[in-house]
Amino acid sequence: MDLFGLILIGLILMLYFKNLYTRRKRKKTAVPTGYRQLLEANVRYYQQLGPNDKIRFEEKVERFLKRTHIEGVGAEPEPLDRVLIAASAIIPIFGFKDWEYFNLTNVILYPDTFDESYQFEGNRRNILGMVGSGALNGQMILSRSALREGFSNTTDKSNTAIHEFVHLLDKSDGTVDGLPTKLLEHSYSIPWMKLVHQTIHEMSEGHTDINPYGATNEAEFFAVISEYFFERPDLLAEKHPELYQMLSRIFQQNPANI
Repeated sequence: MDLFGLILIGLILMLYFKNLYTRRKRKKTAVPTGYRQLLEANVRYYQQLGPNDKIRFEEKVERFLKRTHIEGVGAEPEPLDRVLIAASAIIPIFGFKDWEYFNLTNVILYPDTFDESYQFEGNRRNILGMVGSGALNGQMILSRSALREGFSNTTDKSNTAIHEFVHLLDKSDGTVDGLPTKLLEHSYSIPWMKLVHQTIHEMSEGHTDINPYGATNEAEFFAVISEYFFERPDLLAEKHPELYQMLSRIFQQNPANI
């Protein structure tokens, strides 16, 4: 083998081991020190779990953080941001034993709202979060301010990050359409969509306390009502028992009775 061939092999090996080192280093630093204390202080869902379920939640958080790259654009992700993103991912799937977000590789954190061109400066910024498609497939963009607000305000019915992860669950069957066929038994698909359309009609008439953004389409309704389900399960069960029961079936959880 000539000298050029040896140099080429050397460069390839160097890049391989460099990438391997980077991945291992990222895994070691992906899970913040003291993340359990951050969960206990900031995530009400986690606070209400029993001891065994807390351990299972922690294991899922660690696995998510090791598998998913979180980076910042205009904002360096802090330990709290990483923990809240992971908690947002785990809450909707906590009822499933082995669920993984195979349709997600990166979460990109912006300092605040952004526009359709992914710019976080200017006066046309009104997007809080987004699940990427096309060239951004496998990516999620979140506003840090919206992420933190979703967990600090425990009296509202909103959580932007949970909203976006529910879109990912919806997308797991190939389409974001408000009908999560991988989560809902076939026999319940028609009753679910009938309930969705009925509720959207009530929302258009102004006869409900559900965020009106949910009336945009079936996919947004599913994400919005899921926020309500996880943020204020007791209130949803009281005001919208049919929706609560159906969501409990979809997510295999009963958060009102944790």
